[in-house]
Amino acid sequence: MTVTAPQGFEAAGVAVGLKSTGKPDVAVVVNRGPLKVGAAVFTSNRAKANPILWSQQAIQDGVVEAIVLNSGGANCFTGSFGFQTTHQTAEKAAELLGVSAGDVLVCSTGLIGTGDETFRAKVLDGTAQGIAALSADGGVDAARAIMTTDSVSKTSTFQGDGWSIGGMAKGAGMLAPGLATMLVVVTTDAVLTAEQADAHLRAATRVSFDRLDSDGCMSTNDQVSLLVSGASGVTPDEDAFRAALAEVCGDLARRLQADAEGASHDIAIHVVHAASEEDAVEVGRSVARNNLFKAAIFGNDPNWGRVLAAIGTTEAEFDPYRVDVEMNGVRVCSDGGPDRPRDEVDLTPRAVSLVIDLKVGDAEATILTNDLTHDYVHENSAYAS
Repeated sequence: MTVTAPQGFEAAGVAVGLKSTGKPDVAVVVNRGPLKVGAAVFTSNRAKANPILWSQQAIQDGVVEAIVLNSGGANCFTGSFGFQTTHQTAEKAAELLGVSAGDVLVCSTGLIGTGDETFRAKVLDGTAQGIAALSADGGVDAARAIMTTDSVSKTSTFQGDGWSIGGMAKGAGMLAPGLATMLVVVTTDAVLTAEQADAHLRAATRVSFDRLDSDGCMSTNDQVSLLVSGASGVTPDEDAFRAALAEVCGDLARRLQADAEGASHDIAIHVVHAASEEDAVEVGRSVARNNLFKAAIFGNDPNWGRVLAAIGTTEAEFDPYRVDVEMNGVRVCSDGGPDRPRDEVDLTPRAVSLVIDLKVGDAEATILTNDLTHDYVHENSAYAS
C-alpha cells in the first residue's frame, strides 16, 4: 500500500498520455489529517525545474495538504510557461480539494526542455482524474505513475508502536548527492511538528539518498517530501522515529541503486577508521565517481590500484601507504601494497562490497554506487529518442 499504509492518506495514479506507453503518469497523494504537516528537501543543483521552484516556496509554512507528481516531462527550462503550468497544477488540485494552492506541492520528472499546451492540458487533466480516483488503496498505482526509465516501482513501509511510515520513490539513473533523479514521497501517521518533520527528514536523507551516487550526475528535479497526518494519535520517541525514517529512506535508496540504468553491479563502498565522517564520505564518493574503477568492476576486475588512485585525489586525512582495501571479503591491499592474489576475488555476483580502511580514526560512512556498463551508455545516449 506504500504511501497509503499510514492512516490519513489517500492516493491515486492515472494515465493521461504523457507517456507513450499508455501507463499511469500522474500521481496524487492527499493528506486527510488531522495534521497537515509537511517537510521537503530538494536538489542542490542551481539549475532547478519549475516544480522545485514552486515547492520550495510552498513548503515554507510547514503545511502540506497534497502533492501532485507527473512523469513524462520534467517541466524544466520551459520558461514562464512552465512555471505557470506548475502554478495551475497546484491551483487545480486546491480547487478540487478545497484547500490553498500554497499548500500543494508539485513534482515532475522526464525529459528537460520540453513542454507545450498539450503537456499542460494533460497534467491538469491528470490532476483532476487523480483526485477523482483517490482511495486508501491507491498507493500502488501512485508508485507506478511516477516511474520513468524505472523497471520496477519502489516502495517501503515501517510499522512502529501504534504508528507507521510508508514511502514510494522513482529513479533509475543520474543518481548523485543533492539527491538524485528521484522523486520520493514518505508519509506517516505519527504526531510530529513541522520542525520535527524537517529535522528528521534531513537527518534521514543525509545517510540515505545523499549517499547514493550511481553515476555522479545531479538532476534538476529531485525532491523528497514527508507528509504527516497524525492520524494515529501517537507521538513516537524522537530517536525511534528518526531511526525508522532513516530505515525507510535507506531501503528506498537501495532499491534505486538496484534499478540504476544499465548497471550490472551494485557497489557498497564502506570507508572505515576515518578521521571524520566528512572524510569518510569524501573518500567513498571519490571512488564512486571514478570511471576507471567502475569500468573495472563491470569487467569483474578487482583492480584495487584504481581505488588508491581515486582516494589520493581527496583532501581527507590518511596516509595512502597505510591503507587497506578489501573486495568481497578478500583483502587485496595491505598498507598500500599487494596482499591476497586478485584471482581470489569473485566479482561475478551483482552485489559488490568494497572496504577501505584509512587507519586514522573511528569514523565511517557507506556510499552506494554502480558499475559503468555498455548498457548505461546506450540507454542514456538514446534517452530523448
